[in-house]
Amino acid sequence: MKKAVGILGALLLVAAVFASGCISGGGPTKIVWASTQLNPPEERAFVLNELIPPFKDKTGIDVEFVPISYSDLATRLEGEEQSGKVTIDVVADLHGGLDYFNAKGWLTDLSSKIKTLQGRTFIESYMKYATDKNGKVFYVPWMSATYVMVVNKEAFKYLPSGLTEQDVIQGTDKWTYDALLAWLKNIYEKTGKKAFGLPAGPKGLLHRFIHGYLYPSFTGYEAKKFDSPEAIEMWNYFKELWKYTNPASTTWDAMSDPLLQGEVWIAWDHTARIKNAIVTKPDKFVVVPVPRGPKGRGFIVVLAGLAIPKNAPHPDEAWKLIDYLTQPETQVKVLEKVGFFPTVKEAADAVPEGPLKILVKGVTAQSSTKDALVVMIPNLGEKGGEFSGIYREAFKRIVLQGEDPQKVLSELGPKLHSLFKEKGIPEP
Repeated sequence: MKKAVGILGALLLVAAVFASGCISGGGPTKIVWASTQLNPPEERAFVLNELIPPFKDKTGIDVEFVPISYSDLATRLEGEEQSGKVTIDVVADLHGGLDYFNAKGWLTDLSSKIKTLQGRTFIESYMKYATDKNGKVFYVPWMSATYVMVVNKEAFKYLPSGLTEQDVIQGTDKWTYDALLAWLKNIYEKTGKKAFGLPAGPKGLLHRFIHGYLYPSFTGYEAKKFDSPEAIEMWNYFKELWKYTNPASTTWDAMSDPLLQGEVWIAWDHTARIKNAIVTKPDKFVVVPVPRGPKGRGFIVVLAGLAIPKNAPHPDEAWKLIDYLTQPETQVKVLEKVGFFPTVKEAADAVPEGPLKILVKGVTAQSSTKDALVVMIPNLGEKGGEFSGIYREAFKRIVLQGEDPQKVLSELGPKLHSLFKEKGIPEP
């Protein structure tokens, strides 16, 4: 009886050791990946059904994918780091959030590890963002995206005098916001159609168009000249643009369906949110650079990265996941399925011919324009929502309700500027 009990005890001990991941040669059976990205239902399904399974099959490591908002991630990470009981193995977030986490001292230095990644060359500008002033690589560039314009080829029949199809497609000096307005006015006068569309619905990304496109193009800055004379000029322009914008824009959160249904011929949105239109009817649309303004061609580059928290429970297995997610073939799969662009040159070269090439060509043309004025979403931590809200309030009051731009900007300007003062960072 004693012998049987002893054998049972030994078996239980071995089982416990296996469960803890101390034996089996492959480390733990599961790691936690907390991500603010790929959280919408269809993108989450892609992660769970197509992205993670090949990794698990190859490594024997399971992954618990935890979709999470930025504010909840910041709260959880801070609590875990302060308590010393970290449960997250890999963090996926946008540059601004990761930069904030690094400033708080919550992320592992990956400088030596990133050199071990074989068969991939990270885009230089992305690596600059992923490296802090002390030379620490605090995240690995994972996915990139931007916002572009999509044009239904039917619209090219109504180009205004002096603007050619190639001007629009290549993003020449003639492709300006004034030219866009003239084009839309021409379409309206000849067809009665308000052909422009913006994602101005409750969950749309209109605020990115305002602070990342119009503001830098007209003032040279996203926030610094929020209430400047140049900003008033910009808002007056926007009021004119809205006259030829489909009024249903205030109900649209993404522009793919309005494009496919022909409700608009020219639209601006995030690449991931117009991808379905391109894939569904690739012969009907072309992706083009955004217009330029008086100060240049302002546009946002969205950069998402992968980081390992300090004191992560399974750093070696976490690194294997990062290795897998940045391999060229994995990055091409992400582009094909959810429309986020590769961060390694080898993957960009491997994109197959077809609808995705239309997206790639448009994004490449935009990033290659000589007057490109690249901006990043400001790193305001938990204040990010307030930042976006101020631009949306300005839009509502000036464009939709017809209030005086000077009055509105003089009221909202101090609130915006105070956000940056509170965080102790310069206004972009």
